[in-house]
Amino acid sequence: MSAPSSAQNTPRPQGAGRAAQLALWTVGVALVVLGLKFVAYLMTGSVALYSDALESVVNVAAALAAFVALRVAALPADQNHPYGHTKAEYFSAVAEGVLIVLAALSIGREAIGGLMNPRELDAPYAGLLVNAGAGVINMLWAGLLLRVGAELRSPALLADGRHLRTDVLTSVGVLLGVLAAKLTGLTWLDPALALLVAVNILWSGFGLVRESVGGLMDAAVDPQTEKRIRRIMSEQGDGALEMHDLRTRHAGRLAFIEFHMVVPGEMSVQQAHTICDRLEDAIRAEMPDSSITIHVEPQDKAKHHGVLVL
Repeated sequence: MSAPSSAQNTPRPQGAGRAAQLALWTVGVALVVLGLKFVAYLMTGSVALYSDALESVVNVAAALAAFVALRVAALPADQNHPYGHTKAEYFSAVAEGVLIVLAALSIGREAIGGLMNPRELDAPYAGLLVNAGAGVINMLWAGLLLRVGAELRSPALLADGRHLRTDVLTSVGVLLGVLAAKLTGLTWLDPALALLVAVNILWSGFGLVRESVGGLMDAAVDPQTEKRIRRIMSEQGDGALEMHDLRTRHAGRLAFIEFHMVVPGEMSVQQAHTICDRLEDAIRAEMPDSSITIHVEPQDKAKHHGVLVL
């Protein structure tokens, strides 16, 4: 007979409210950066600066999508969603990747037009200073999103942080390229640089979509996390004869862990339950956002006698 442990109830992810609040602030930051970059484009007429500004439009849309997704992901499990709502974050990350790809295509179109009809830049130095200020804001905010996103294991915040970090690198390249175009008089450098920006953004968008789809497809936890789980099972499994069929998956900040535990046939339900509690407590001490299911089985279900963890 197989009996699930008492840990089947899906916990509400820790830090969900903090992640949603940070996503809301990200919307405001993205709007400020967008305004600065469009001012820089209007001051110069640079196609490369236009490409940089257009990517900031994506940042605003992505930040809004992330905020909505995080609010949904923070909802507790209910009758229709017994495993919670954490996968909503992956939809946000996929949407952001799609938006990045669309922005790259739009930038590419403008860049090709600029290559066919290059033009002299207007007041580039003042525009570059404005654009540089926007880049500094993005750099600081990207660092914060990546740090908190890693701490909370939030795909939405990490996706936003990586996108902004890419945006910062793009801005640096754009600034150097536009400056070179002005100093050398080679006006074609400006649209050529915008085309390179489009290719870089396109690659970033595809990578983001690929990573997020992995989460939607119930990918297992990373090898290091699985190694930690197995170590805990081995250390805290005293009294059990064997543990096997470990299966894991992750959904946003939540990790779902399931395995079978074989105990002596004469062991009481209370004794088996005590072992389960010890295992659950030890796993949650290292992985607070985890949902654990342990199937208790009698001795004749053992697969390999004398082996604790398979």
